[in-house]
Amino acid sequence: MLLILFLGSCSIQKFIPENERLYTGANLKIEADSTVQNLSNLREDLKTLITPKPNSKFLGMYIGLFYYYKNQKEKTNFINRWLFKKLGQKPVYQSDVDELEVKKILRNRLENHGFFYSSISSNFIEKKKKASIMYRIKVPAPYKMATYKIDSMMMPIYNEIKKLKATSPFKKDMRFDLNSLKFERQRLNSELKEKGYYNFNDDFLIFEADTNQYKNKKFDLFLSLKANVPRKSTIPYKVQRINVYPNYSLNDSVAILETRFKNKSYYQDAIKFKPTYLDEFITLKEGDFYSPMASKTTSRRLSTIGTYKYVNIQYKELDTIIKDSAGSLEANIFLSPLTKRAVRVALQAVTKSNNFAGPELEITTSNRNLFKGGETLNISANIGYETQLTSGDNTGLSSLGLGLKGSLIFPRVITPFSIKEDFFEYSIPKTKMSLGLTYLNRSQLYTLLSGSANFGYLWNANKYITYEFNPITINYVRLSNSTPEFEEILSNNSFLQRSFNQQFISGLTFSFTYNEMLDITKPHQFYLQSTIDIAGNSISLFDKEKKLGEPKQFLGLEYAQYAKVDIDARYHFNFGKTNAQTIAARIFAGYGLAYGNSDVVPFAKQYFSGGPYSVRAFNIRSLGPGTYSEDTTNVQPIGSFFDKTGNVRLEANIEYRFPIYSFFKGAIFVDAGNVWNTVANPIFEGKDTFSSNFINELGIGAGIGLRIEVQGFVLRFDLAAPFHNPAFIEQGTNWNFRIDEPVFNFAIGYSF
Repeated sequence: MLLILFLGSCSIQKFIPENERLYTGANLKIEADSTVQNLSNLREDLKTLITPKPNSKFLGMYIGLFYYYKNQKEKTNFINRWLFKKLGQKPVYQSDVDELEVKKILRNRLENHGFFYSSISSNFIEKKKKASIMYRIKVPAPYKMATYKIDSMMMPIYNEIKKLKATSPFKKDMRFDLNSLKFERQRLNSELKEKGYYNFNDDFLIFEADTNQYKNKKFDLFLSLKANVPRKSTIPYKVQRINVYPNYSLNDSVAILETRFKNKSYYQDAIKFKPTYLDEFITLKEGDFYSPMASKTTSRRLSTIGTYKYVNIQYKELDTIIKDSAGSLEANIFLSPLTKRAVRVALQAVTKSNNFAGPELEITTSNRNLFKGGETLNISANIGYETQLTSGDNTGLSSLGLGLKGSLIFPRVITPFSIKEDFFEYSIPKTKMSLGLTYLNRSQLYTLLSGSANFGYLWNANKYITYEFNPITINYVRLSNSTPEFEEILSNNSFLQRSFNQQFISGLTFSFTYNEMLDITKPHQFYLQSTIDIAGNSISLFDKEKKLGEPKQFLGLEYAQYAKVDIDARYHFNFGKTNAQTIAARIFAGYGLAYGNSDVVPFAKQYFSGGPYSVRAFNIRSLGPGTYSEDTTNVQPIGSFFDKTGNVRLEANIEYRFPIYSFFKGAIFVDAGNVWNTVANPIFEGKDTFSSNFINELGIGAGIGLRIEVQGFVLRFDLAAPFHNPAFIEQGTNWNFRIDEPVFNFAIGYSF
């Protein structure tokens, strides 16, 4: 196929019309004065102005041009038409090049950079059916600034601009540059807006350069206001009155009830949102100068409450006599609430990489603005059934899960001590409380009843950084109705048994997240999340030792004591047209340490590897720990699901994502990872321990994927096969690309 493309793309010359030559591009030859700096940057800038762009090539072949010509035939097949639609390019000929227009554009750009009186010449280089063009440019010494002055202006704006001049980036001997002048106008406009100049805009400013005083390419720069600038644009404005509409609708009539609270007027027919709670989100203050930043901050903070669909801040000039010192504004804050109550029902078919599948139903009811302070109460109930699909030793395994969870979110900080209102500038933290109860029955194994309670805070420090701190996290797990088969598994694996014995977990968690992934315009995106999980330290002060040498208990329950640290780092490089292609990379590292009352991390807190969000060439929980292979142990297959965990986890992934057609996208990926124990589990005969040889014990696989992405919702299908399996190191067959044993993964959302 590649040979056909090569031969075909090499034969395009026969399609070129008799009186035409294929345009192959342009070259720049620049002769610059010795004082010109950053010549390479100037060259790259000028290259972007040269038009037209020649037809693209791939490995020296004009593939797009070839299929354009093929499609011009009267009779062409379906494949050629499809390839033309995807790859075809209209030919660019020598006659399409407008030398005079290009030279005019190049000269204009040079003058914008301060290189006046440049000379530009050009000539075509013709070879058979192809032609290129050479542009020769002589760049003289640039004009440089001698002084920067402010012309006389009306008061009080003259004094403000004079102060702002002191922070200008303009320096003596700075090269004349039109873009720098534009940026300075924008900077001054932004600074003046923050000082209250509501009606000002950067079009009112004009720069003038005077070279009459110099003969050595120097100029004086003068900043002034254009003629006929309105008087109201040259004075600052103060916010005289603030009106807040907490329950606004376009169909509303004039609100009857007005409430004054902290120098703000709240208009609502009935108290839908208490002013005492809403006021802390509003940074605007009566008597302050107009500030776009204060408006933006207020709008952002109000939007984070979770109660409002739209936040709209409008300013109105008051019909008062404009004094020389300041004008007056009225700020109107219109808040359109979301529906107070909502019910969401989700029915889905769950398919897991451990070959369990089944339906799951979840019902969630929400009550927004529960106590008229922006609180949100969510109550969800779910029921799910899973059964083993494939035949084998695990045939007949099934599970029934029931869950009930309630969470209450307060859009403010609830603490026993007071915090200043202006302590959190970007956003106000949220206080989260939750209670949950879960029932899980695994046939042939056990019944597990668990309860959880959490209390903590969530805070956006800025656009990219989020903190979450849960000073209270409580989990209770009760194992019952265990079958003889499962009891045998526990008796053969003391580590597993001790991890289930720790019924009570109480501690705290703290996480830091830096996320640039939401900014889709950035070509380079970074993501970093670090989580610390510590349990058992506080209740160890109140424990009791039931028997000497045995684990201590709290309220009659054996409690866990451990510390965990996770680091998840990701990088996305977006490139191509509209950044549609992405190279995504991820590194994950996690470590758990059991101490004090525990000699093993609880089972629910241990790491596992493999699956749709991990190393996709291995089924979930089928990788590791270390070089362990279940074929070399006496562990029954039914227990292998529980064994493949550890207190150390390392993973790395890299993936190339590309568009296919419409909302279909493809991917090519490589994953590597494994889990280990730092303290050997006797049942694995030392094969599970972490050592300096961990690199050679990574499970590695590669695969391809299909993604269906519609408005941010992603269905992901991945097919992967391992080419390094640490379980076969002893047999010497660990490096073997088992393409005939692929693993299929289905998931919602990207893996990283």
